[in-house]
Amino acid sequence: MPKKKKAAASVGTSDGPASKTVKSHHTGPACLCSDTPASLFQSLIHPMGQEEFFSDFWEKKPLHLQRSDPATASYYQSLFQLSDMKSVCAHGLEYGRDLNVCRCVEGKKKVLNKVGRVNYNILNKDFHQKKATIQFHQPQRFKDELWRIQEKLECFFGTLVGSNVYMTPQESQGLPPHYDDVEVFILQLEGEKRWRLYRPTVPLAREYGLEPEHRIGSATHDVILKAGDLLYFPRGTIHQAETPAGVDHSTHLTLSTYQNMSWGNLLLDVFPSMLFDTMQSDISMRQGMPRRHLLGSGGDLDTGKRMADFLRGLGDRLESGAIAPNSTEMRRDFVTSRLPPYTQNEDITPSGKIPELKDSVRLRFRDHIVMTVEPNQERTDEATELVVFVLHSLRNQREVHMMGTSDPEEEEEVSQGLRFPLSHLKALRQLQEVEELTVVQLELPSDEAKINMALALWTESLLEVCEHNI
Repeated sequence: MPKKKKAAASVGTSDGPASKTVKSHHTGPACLCSDTPASLFQSLIHPMGQEEFFSDFWEKKPLHLQRSDPATASYYQSLFQLSDMKSVCAHGLEYGRDLNVCRCVEGKKKVLNKVGRVNYNILNKDFHQKKATIQFHQPQRFKDELWRIQEKLECFFGTLVGSNVYMTPQESQGLPPHYDDVEVFILQLEGEKRWRLYRPTVPLAREYGLEPEHRIGSATHDVILKAGDLLYFPRGTIHQAETPAGVDHSTHLTLSTYQNMSWGNLLLDVFPSMLFDTMQSDISMRQGMPRRHLLGSGGDLDTGKRMADFLRGLGDRLESGAIAPNSTEMRRDFVTSRLPPYTQNEDITPSGKIPELKDSVRLRFRDHIVMTVEPNQERTDEATELVVFVLHSLRNQREVHMMGTSDPEEEEEVSQGLRFPLSHLKALRQLQEVEELTVVQLELPSDEAKINMALALWTESLLEVCEHNI
């Protein structure tokens, strides 16, 4: 990488030195613009445009944006500082669950966690005396500004966005060379950190992995991040980072996304239900396998050909629109696990007047709503009845975001939504596809059905009457 230049953004490539320098008289806004999900992401990668980022860098190669704007550096520092740990520890943090204390020693990760709750004085002692890195998990649970940022990014990407804060004292390294299964955005908040990136041994990796020094070769990128800088690299990129000598400490925020969001993951999600549905109408798929097949009595070539024929048939039906991929489980997992909408108030309640037939209405929190068509789980007879589920994240718990839960009953309580007959699907899609419409325009057979659906959505805080009607 070339040396940093004031008020410039250097664009690194996986092929060696920077291939482009974006000239700018100012490096960007003093804070991220959260008016819309798109504007927030644009301000995150400023001065680069989104089209260039996604065509040239996303899932392809690293990007280093250098910023020398004091206002940007000051804003980044406000997101989290080492000094914030004292107040955060008062929330009853636990080792392992909420944070790790670790250090890279001779190329291996050494975990220095204690047992139980975190004592700030002991944590501070380990940081300064043992030169240990503090890895703080999911700080958006405690910092409102990070909640605001990550909620918008989850709307932008349409998948979960997690975060970690890493605090490392000078001349120290927390983790050995490794790669991740997520797209990574590094925001340097305090101090400086030296990053070395290496060619992936597993491009677009599906899981976390360690790589010993002798296997990774020479670094393709060797950069120093300063406060206000941003570094992006794709999943699978091998990396390691250390705080240089002469720098008191480094604090950086890692934003991560696109875990388990590949085409392969989608196929794993949609194939079971697609095959089941096709079996209902295709008698050839209901014919029995050859005798003794499970005993391995030959016929593997014939079996492979027959399965290939079935798959080609599925492909033809997909391409013609005769069947549609329905990623039910991925959608459910996202909407029930993501952050709730950022709001100053703790509870989201129905907004404005109760809708009437003449009123123009629109969806609220549109990016927090997912609709799926699934079998009605309450039916116990043999007939399969399809219904529409309108799922949302309005009452998700920010405090457990990306932390998981070991209590199945607690997990079920988080799942919020409404169930409608399949006959309501067209009207629900109307609301999704237009900015606003009158209740009477809903494609339902009766005025009573229109009012009832509008009222159900309004009661769930998913619908509001447009202000020009009030």
